[in-house]
Amino acid sequence: MARATTLAILVLCMTLVGQSYGQLKQGFYNGRCGTNNVENIIYSIVANAYQYDKTLVAALLRLQFHDCFVRGCDASILLDVSNSEKTAIPNGSVRGYELIDSCKTKLEQLCPGVVSCADIIVIATRASVLLAKGSWYNVETGRRDGFISIADEALNNLPGPAISVADAVTSFGNKGLTADDFVLLLGGGHSVGIIHCVHFLDRLYNYKNSGRADPSMNTATLSSFRQRCPSTGSTNFVYADQTVGSEFLVDNGFFKAIEQRKGVIEIDQRIESDTLTANTVNRLAYSTDFASQFGGAMVKLGRVGVLTGSQGQVRKSCRRNNY
Repeated sequence: MARATTLAILVLCMTLVGQSYGQLKQGFYNGRCGTNNVENIIYSIVANAYQYDKTLVAALLRLQFHDCFVRGCDASILLDVSNSEKTAIPNGSVRGYELIDSCKTKLEQLCPGVVSCADIIVIATRASVLLAKGSWYNVETGRRDGFISIADEALNNLPGPAISVADAVTSFGNKGLTADDFVLLLGGGHSVGIIHCVHFLDRLYNYKNSGRADPSMNTATLSSFRQRCPSTGSTNFVYADQTVGSEFLVDNGFFKAIEQRKGVIEIDQRIESDTLTANTVNRLAYSTDFASQFGGAMVKLGRVGVLTGSQGQVRKSCRRNNY
């Protein structure tokens, strides 16, 4: 473990030049924080937290997705203002804010007003993916932070668990992301973490008000889930990835599970059978390079609606605008 961590930090210290997207580019902070390597500092803070909480990976992946899908990747989800995105129902279980605060506090000590909160989210998420045995991907940086955070915008822009595959593909398309990106991002996000019973109880007992279970669910999985999740409700949870041994790894185990009809929430299972996504799911279930493809989709997600140059600001605190 120590050797792997040391190797990861050495990789983080490599200088990245020459590749950019608009005003985003790899290695944007090289030389901007004195002799300090910004990405290395964030990695170290995330790695320390990961030792104590492996679910941190799922939390950060969700945090980045929920930020980028509302107003773009501008850290609007971090703002503590009246009626903010944080207060929206879809964001009620989003977490990881304190970890972003820790990164920001350290960087403000070293180079005040340099590193944006929006970039911290993206860099911290990449660090967590690497710690969960995912592939390294070269994040682009240079984002600036937005001023506005509105709960209704989160409610209207974030896809819900009961969304149809067609509507999800359209929603991602509106952000410049393809159907393949949608499958990769959903599968990568659900390759780690947990899902509480309340979010899929209807599939176990009263699917579409039928009084029966969702017929698309594997019968053994249904029996297992019902033991964990009684119809009367509970605070229990199941792993988002139902491939044994893969629960906390960013790998293709999720796709293997849904190929066996072990999807937890409805949209997970629907991508396995829908004509818009089935071929991609099947390919990824047997792929040897899922992790690198997922990294590419994360880079594309990180480009959505970014503020750069003189747009926005670099917040001194991720929770409030500068005054």
